[in-house]
Amino acid sequence: MAVSPDPRDLQLSSYDYRLPPERIAQAPVEPRHSARLLMVPPWGGEVSQTRHGVVWDLLEQLHAGDLLVVNDTRVLKARLRVRRSGGGLSELLVLEPRGGGTWLCLARPAKRMRPGDRLTIDGTSITLAVLAEDAPSGGRLVQFPQDCCDAERIESLLNQCGEVPLPPYIERHDPADAERYQTRYATRPGAVAAPTAGLHFSDALLSALAQKGVRLATITLHVGLGTFRPVETEDLRQLELHSEWIDVSPEVVEAVNTCRGRVIAVGTTSVRALEGAAQIGDGVLKPFTGPVNLVIKPGYRFRVVDGLLTNFHLPKSSLLLLVSALIGRSTLLELYSDAVDLEYRFFSYGDAMWISPEAVAPEARPGQRMSSAPEPAEPC
Repeated sequence: MAVSPDPRDLQLSSYDYRLPPERIAQAPVEPRHSARLLMVPPWGGEVSQTRHGVVWDLLEQLHAGDLLVVNDTRVLKARLRVRRSGGGLSELLVLEPRGGGTWLCLARPAKRMRPGDRLTIDGTSITLAVLAEDAPSGGRLVQFPQDCCDAERIESLLNQCGEVPLPPYIERHDPADAERYQTRYATRPGAVAAPTAGLHFSDALLSALAQKGVRLATITLHVGLGTFRPVETEDLRQLELHSEWIDVSPEVVEAVNTCRGRVIAVGTTSVRALEGAAQIGDGVLKPFTGPVNLVIKPGYRFRVVDGLLTNFHLPKSSLLLLVSALIGRSTLLELYSDAVDLEYRFFSYGDAMWISPEAVAPEARPGQRMSSAPEPAEPC
């Protein structure tokens, strides 16, 4: 049983922190593995025992037999400039397919995009139609050419006409973002934001880890609407998150089953995929493809994940809740305060935090890991 959390752990306002604007990274560092790395001290230690290095130092932190679980989603050039029938310029963020070439999109300005409107992708003759409003998301259902029925099929159109959907806090844009805002193992198109912890892995680091005997397994979680929806629920006991589509394959389950070391998630998306699949399996990790909407907050007992590499996250975000579930809210906020003072770089293009299994709160650690033999799972 998990220890009951501090009541403040269940209040959204408890997850705010001071962040000067100049601490928000506007561009990535090169090489990828040269980003700074804050290494959380073992549980029970003092924050003053925090170690500081660079991501390449993961070579010393990871052991032969450990399993790194990464997210292989690929970011679409999902930001489209469109002309309304009256000639005005608007913007669509293409989020997820709804069948038959219809896509859920966020529109800006939304109030000027009404059902029945015809749109033309700027600089082309390709026409789109606004079919309806989507009340849950505040977005619009937009009809694309019918052959654009899934991410793989719409990707060629977006590569030709779209732009990389960098987060709004990144104010500079560079053609290099098309490559740099992807992980080196991004193979499955469908995301509208990168799984940013994975951006730190260079080909050289991946090769060195493999030579050391660290194994790699890939899940898929297409980062979508939830990324753009701030948490607004003060009472976190009532928190619900937008569901996300995941794919945890039989091969991943087998890799976890046969792991001789520790299961290390690269990024919060890998955590949500593994833990979400285990939740669907009643605490047992099973193959699963479909939507999950698991909320991980203090008091959660992890079932699969032993440790985590993650970035520094936005105040009052669901990602802060997840990291707090591992190391405790007060510890996390103290580490963030120190990181600000030490001029760490925050958010998508920023630096990283290493949470070793020894740093995880004892009540949050997995017990004897429960997994199933790989078998097909029914989608929900």
